[in-house]
Amino acid sequence: GRRAELHKMAAAGAEAAAEEEKRLPEGDPESGGDSDDEGDSDSSGDGEDEEKENEAEIQRLEEQLSINAFDYNCHLDLIKLLRQEGELVKLRRARQKMSELFPLTEEIWLDWLKDEIKMASEISEREKVYELFERAVKDYICPEIWLEYAQYSIGGIGQEGGIEKVRSIFERALTAVGLHVTKGTALWEAYREFENAILETAQPAPGSIPSPEQQQVLCSQLEKIHALFRRQLGIPLLDMEASYAEYEEWSEEPIPETTIKNYKKALQQLEKCKPYEEALLGAETPKLAEYQAYIDFEMKAGDPARIQLIYERALAENCLVPDLWARYNQYLDRQLKVKELVLSAHDRAVRNCPWTVGLWIRYLLAMERHRVEHSIISEMFEKALNAGFIQATDYVEIWQAYLDYLRRRVDFTQDSSKELEELRSAFARAVEYLKQEVEERFSESGDPSCTIMQNWARVEARLCNNMQKARELWDNIMTKGNAKYANMWLEYYNLERAHGDTQHCRKALHRAVQCTSDYPEHVCEVLLTLERIEGTLEDWDAAVQKTENRLARVNEQRAKAAEKEAALAKQEEERAEQRKQARAEKKASKKAKKTRIGDKRKADEDDEGEWGQEEELPSKRHKGEGDGVLPEEDMEVEAGLFGRSEKPDGPAIPKEKASTSRKDIPKVFHDSSKDKVTVFVSNLSYTMAEPEAKLRELFGSCGEVVEIRAVFNNKGTFRGYCYVQFKEEEAARQALALDRTAVEGRPMFVSPCVDKNKNPDFKVFRYSTTLEKHKLFISGLPFSCTKEELEEVCKAHGNVKDIRLVTNRAGKPKGLAYVEYENEAQASQAVLKMDGLTVKDHVIKVMISNPPLRKLPDRPEPGRASLPLAPRQIYGARGKGRTQLSMMPRALQRQSNAVAKAENGMVQNSPAASSDPPAEPKKMSNADFAKMLLKK
Repeated sequence: GRRAELHKMAAAGAEAAAEEEKRLPEGDPESGGDSDDEGDSDSSGDGEDEEKENEAEIQRLEEQLSINAFDYNCHLDLIKLLRQEGELVKLRRARQKMSELFPLTEEIWLDWLKDEIKMASEISEREKVYELFERAVKDYICPEIWLEYAQYSIGGIGQEGGIEKVRSIFERALTAVGLHVTKGTALWEAYREFENAILETAQPAPGSIPSPEQQQVLCSQLEKIHALFRRQLGIPLLDMEASYAEYEEWSEEPIPETTIKNYKKALQQLEKCKPYEEALLGAETPKLAEYQAYIDFEMKAGDPARIQLIYERALAENCLVPDLWARYNQYLDRQLKVKELVLSAHDRAVRNCPWTVGLWIRYLLAMERHRVEHSIISEMFEKALNAGFIQATDYVEIWQAYLDYLRRRVDFTQDSSKELEELRSAFARAVEYLKQEVEERFSESGDPSCTIMQNWARVEARLCNNMQKARELWDNIMTKGNAKYANMWLEYYNLERAHGDTQHCRKALHRAVQCTSDYPEHVCEVLLTLERIEGTLEDWDAAVQKTENRLARVNEQRAKAAEKEAALAKQEEERAEQRKQARAEKKASKKAKKTRIGDKRKADEDDEGEWGQEEELPSKRHKGEGDGVLPEEDMEVEAGLFGRSEKPDGPAIPKEKASTSRKDIPKVFHDSSKDKVTVFVSNLSYTMAEPEAKLRELFGSCGEVVEIRAVFNNKGTFRGYCYVQFKEEEAARQALALDRTAVEGRPMFVSPCVDKNKNPDFKVFRYSTTLEKHKLFISGLPFSCTKEELEEVCKAHGNVKDIRLVTNRAGKPKGLAYVEYENEAQASQAVLKMDGLTVKDHVIKVMISNPPLRKLPDRPEPGRASLPLAPRQIYGARGKGRTQLSMMPRALQRQSNAVAKAENGMVQNSPAASSDPPAEPKKMSNADFAKMLLKK
C-alpha cells in the first residue's frame, strides 16, 4: 500500500509537467499538430511572410554573435525569436552559449527549465534536467528556482532513493534561501507538505493494528514534521504567526517551552527587519541604497548566514554593480573563507562585470589563496585579458597581479627552475602585449613609467643575482622617454647601490646629470655625495666640473625660458588691453548714440538752443553696483530693469508712444530676501510676445506663481530674461527641472537666483564633469541628426536611459551628444561597436564620458583693487568713420581726454586712482564753456 501511495505522489508530480506541456511554444511539433485548414489564404500568406522575416532576423543575430559573442542583448533577442518559432534544438544551443558567457537571470532560467521539463520523459532526460537545475541555482540565489527544483524532484520519488533525494534538495534549498524573510515561508510549507504526504503513506490500514516496525516508522515521520515546525518557528519569516497557529492545531502535544521561547525571539527579530523589508517593497529598482542599509544592519548583527543571504538578494537585483560584488567578495574572503562559496562568488562577479579589473585581480588572489591548480589560474588570467577593459592601465594592473602570482611560485634558492623560466617568459610577454595589443587599441601602453620592466629588473637583481639582465632592462626603460626624469635615474642608482658596484653607480649618475631636465640639482647633489664618500680626488674634480657645467646650462635655459614667458605674457597683456579698449569704445559709441537721441528729443521739446542746459538721463547701473542680483549669464542690471517709473526724471514722452515704450510699468527692484522662492530665467527670444503670460502658463505646473518680472530696455523691447517668484520654496526647486526646455525654438535657461556680489564663485552646471563609465560622449554627428535617429543607432547595444544633444544658446545643434546607458557593460560594448561608425556620411567618434577640467578665470588678488570700466566714447555705434568730422573744439577734446584718463585711474598720484568711485563730473552752463574757451 505504501508503494502504491508513493507512485501516486510521483504521478501527481508529473501532472504539473503535463499541464505545462499543453502550453508549448508556438510552432512546437508537440503542441497540437497541423494548423486549421479553415484559415483563409490571406492570413496564411501573412504567416509565411512573418516566418521568413523571423528566419532572416535569426540569421542576422547569429552572424552578429559570431562577430561579438559578448553582446548580451543580442543573445536575449535570439532566444526570444527561437522560442517563438519553436526551434527547440537551436533554442537549447543558444541558451547554452549564453549561459557559458553570462549568469542567467531568474526569468531566463525558469523559461529554460520549463521547456526542458516538457520534453523530459525518460529517466536519462530527467537526469539532464537535474543537471540544469544544479547550474541554475549556482548563478543567483533565487527562491522560485529552488522551489521549482524541489517540486520537480518529487516526480521521481518512485525511483530508488527518490525520497532521500527530495529531502536532500529541500534541505539544500532551506540552507540557501530558508532565511529569506518574505519568500522563505513557501519553501518551509512545501517541505512540510511533502513530509505530511509521506506520513499518510505510513499510516496502517483502517481497523488494523500497526506492527512495531510500522509504529517506529510513524513515530520517526512525526518527529520529522515536528522538527520542521520547530526549525521554521525559530526563524524571522513573514506570516510566522500563521505558522505557529498551524503548529498548535496540528500537534497533539503542547508546544515545548524552548520552541515558544525561540518563536518569541524570532518575532522580535522580525520586527527589527520589517522596516528594511518595507523599504525594499516601496522602493524602485534597483533599490541599491535600501539594500545597502539592510546589509549594514545585518553586518552589525553579525550572523554570517543572514549577511550572505542579504548580499545575494541585493546582487540578484544589482548584478552589474562592481562595488557591491567587491564588498561581498571581501566579506567572504575575510570572514567565511569557505572555498566553494568564495570561488563561486568571485566567478559570478567577473561574469557579471567582466570590464572591472579589480574583480579579476581579487579572483586570481582567491584562487591562489585556496590552492587552485596552476593551469586553472592561468586559464582564468587568459579570460581576463579577453574581458575588454576600458582603460589601458587596467591591463597593466591585471598583468602585474598575474606576475606577482608567478613570482610567488618560484623557489629562488635554485639557480634554475621551470617556474623561473615561466616567470621570465611572462614578463617578456607582458612587455610585448602592452606595446602591441594595448597601445594599438588605446594609443598608449598604460605603463609610461615601465613599472613592469622595473619589477622585472628588481627580481633579476635581488632574487636572481643577475645584475647584467637588470642593467639591460633599465637601459631599455631609459630609451622609452624616461631619461629626463630624476626619479627614474635615482631608482636605477638605488638598485645599483644595493646589488651592483660603485663603478656602475658613478656611470649612472654621470648620465643622469647629463640627461635629467626636471630636477637636475637633486641628481647633482647625489653624485657629489657619492664622490665625497667613495671617490678619489680625480673623481671629485670630475663630478664638480660636470655638475657646475650642467647647472650653468640649466640656469641659462631657464633664464631664456623666463624671458620668453615674460614676452608672451606681455603680448597677451597687450592683446587683453586692446580687447578691453575695443569693448570700451563699443560701449561708449552706444552711449553716445543714446545721448544724441536724448539731446534731439530735448531740443525739440524745450527749444533751449544748442548750448541749453541738459536734464540728466537715468543712468544704467553697472555690474556690481547696488543690491541687484546678477544672473548666470553676463547681463547688465539696470536701475530701470522692469521699465521706467510713472514720473521719470527726463522729459515727458508723448502719450501715443507710451504703450510701445512700456513707461507705464513701475520701476521694480529685485528683493534679495526672496532668492529662495525665485528663479532666474534667461536665453528667451527677444521677439516673445507677452512673456509674462507665456511663462506663467509654463511655470504654473511647478506651483503658485506670485510674480513674473520680465526685463525690458528703454525702448520697451523684451531683453530675453526675467525673474519668476513663487509662493513656496519647493515650487522654485521644481522649476529648476525646466532648465533647457525648448521655448519658441530656443533652450530656456532656468537657474537659482543668487547674488553674485555675495557669492562670486557661484556657478550653475547641471551635468557631471567627472568620469562616468555608463555614459558616452559622441562627436562628429551631422547637424541634421535627431534624438530619435541617434537613439535608434544606440539602442542596438544596450538599454538607453537618456540622450542629450548639445546645442548652442540659439538651440542649434553642435554635432555633439551624450548617451547614458543602464550600466558600464553596455556602455563599453557600445564604444567598441559605434566608434568610427558612419551616420549620414559623417564618421562619428565615441568614447566614455570624461570631460576635461574647466579652466577657472583669473581672479584679482585679495585686497587689490581692480580697474574700473573704461569710459564710453562719444562716437556712434560703429566708432568714428573716416568721413566723420569732429565738431568739438580741440580744447574740449583735450579736457575730455584728461578727465577720461583721471576717471580711469591712469593718472599717477591722482585721487581718481583710489578705490573710491570717481566723483560725478560737474554740469557746465553756457557761461562755463565760454570762460573755458577764452582761457585757452
